Amino acid sequence: MHYYLTSPLQITHQTQGTLTYCSEVTLEIGTLVAVPVGKRIVPGVVLSQTEKPQFDTKLIDKIIDQTPLPIELVKLHGWMSEYYATHPVTVWQTLLPTGLMKKRRTKANVAPEISRKRTNIVLNDDQKSAVKKIVSSDVSQTFLLHGVTGSGKTAVYVEAIKSKMQDGRSSIVLVPEIALTSQLIAEFSHHFDDVIVTHSTMTESERHTTWLNILRSEKPCVVIGPRSALFMPIRKLGLIVIDECHEPSYKQESSPRYSALRAAKMLASYHNIPLVLGSATPSVTDYHLAKTISPDTVLRLPKVASASASKPIITSIDMTQRGSFTKNTYLSDTLIAKLSENIEAGHQSLLFHNRRGSASLTLCNNCGWSALCDRCHIPLALHEDAHHLRCHVCNYTARIPTSCPECSHADILHKGIGTKRIETELRKLFPSAVIARFDGDTVTGESVEKRYQDLYDGNIQIIIGTQVIAKGLDLPHLRLVGVAQADSGLSLPDFQSPERVFQLLAQVVGRVGRNQHATTVVVQSYQPSHPSIRYGLSQDFDSFFEHAIEERKRLHFPPFTHLMKLTCSYRSEKTAIHASRKLAEELRKLAGTTVQIFGPAPAFYERQRDTYRWQIILKSPKRSHLSDLSRHIPRSHWQHELDPTNLL
Repeated sequence: MHYYLTSPLQITHQTQGTLTYCSEVTLEIGTLVAVPVGKRIVPGVVLSQTEKPQFDTKLIDKIIDQTPLPIELVKLHGWMSEYYATHPVTVWQTLLPTGLMKKRRTKANVAPEISRKRTNIVLNDDQKSAVKKIVSSDVSQTFLLHGVTGSGKTAVYVEAIKSKMQDGRSSIVLVPEIALTSQLIAEFSHHFDDVIVTHSTMTESERHTTWLNILRSEKPCVVIGPRSALFMPIRKLGLIVIDECHEPSYKQESSPRYSALRAAKMLASYHNIPLVLGSATPSVTDYHLAKTISPDTVLRLPKVASASASKPIITSIDMTQRGSFTKNTYLSDTLIAKLSENIEAGHQSLLFHNRRGSASLTLCNNCGWSALCDRCHIPLALHEDAHHLRCHVCNYTARIPTSCPECSHADILHKGIGTKRIETELRKLFPSAVIARFDGDTVTGESVEKRYQDLYDGNIQIIIGTQVIAKGLDLPHLRLVGVAQADSGLSLPDFQSPERVFQLLAQVVGRVGRNQHATTVVVQSYQPSHPSIRYGLSQDFDSFFEHAIEERKRLHFPPFTHLMKLTCSYRSEKTAIHASRKLAEELRKLAGTTVQIFGPAPAFYERQRDTYRWQIILKSPKRSHLSDLSRHIPRSHWQHELDPTNLL
């Protein structure tokens, strides 16, 4: 009889994630098995062989699959559980597909057919140098591929992956949004036969079948997908690429709250392979660490890949000068004129605004009453097309008031602007134009990935959207980019707000100026002289970085310190205040002088779904100090997040 430490995919103990089982046959580490837990049979993973224990053990019910998980994936599981102070079962539920014990029909994962102009890759000297450094690395090394928008980072990925394919090794390419998978699939399909796609909109059966095909396959392949694609069970992995690595979507917001960048670095180290992080606007923290720790791993692509590329003409509109808005309240005369010219010329335009809905505030012009969510106490956003007000936190909806519920006055105002209002205004101005909006309210069949071919072919004349259309997309027919309000994110009380505004603005400006055609950018802003706006318009990353890193150093924010955010949630405000004050006091006694503790204070969204939320922020120069303290956080009513992407 053989005995194994096994991790069932069901929580049996608050902290312990392993149980000992026996088996009549020898099992490899990583074998997927079915084990009894109480009266249920649940899937589990064999972690290690062990000696016969002093207590009786249950027999492993059956082997789910004869092919074990790659040992590197098992190691990654252990690291994530320890590093993010998360229960092992929760981590397994993130790494493995659901329905492991179900029988699936074998079905090939076929990438969608997308037509895209084939490009014969001719690398310039900077690209050749980057490829050479990546493919010649015979140890685990992280490269930051810092290239301006249109510099040909994808071409570098393709050539590096080709080299690994020749050695019989697979590659993983992560994208921040499902929307970008269509573009990469179209490009990669020209160069590789076995391109596999995985993402969250696939059914449980589709994801499980894809996962099984990869687990059992001996052929090298290219796996493309968002964050979760990192955990595909590839045995012979040669390269990991994370495109647009600055995007916050690479950080999972639910437990285990991991960063795909950090997890990818560990997975690459276990496989002893290179990791490539690509971005035109890398995060301030990552860029500082790369320059400080290993400057030779920063690979620069300072020029646009096309030698004939023409820089866009950029016009900045000061929104405080209302004389520039005589034709429309929200769109300047200059932007309207440029849109009209572009439509007449048969070209494509893109209008960016990072706020969805029609209006962000509904109020009474007589007494000042404003429409708030009954559950979250934040302003309800107007959605004119659906004829209701909606909370963008809990999705609560209410009827649009015709009179004030406080004073009965009929003068109800809707203030602010969102993508739906922009769409309404543009349809009035250009009734015959083909217009499409892409944001969080877009129905599934009309999403970017579903309509990518129309976008690429220029069939959509005016594109309106939030950040989903601001990054990564290469649209050959695009000649005009407009930004409705560039500084809308600067009002958020978070240390990363200026960086996020800079990144979005630099990325959206980078959608044009990639070829020989003349292009235009019109940016509207209330704060045109703000560093994030100025450097974003000029795509001057180096100047913005120097400005931002000095601010971070002065205020003791990452990369000069580590953060942990603690958030409690209670039905009663009094209980939330009492619990957060009590925990803050306990933590101060435990931490001594090694950790700075701020708060407690109301969270940015103080009310959510009928609960009151308070938070505590912890700062320390050593992450281990925060990790140690996280073990003292109550499991009930509290959430903790190490290395949060924001403090909102």
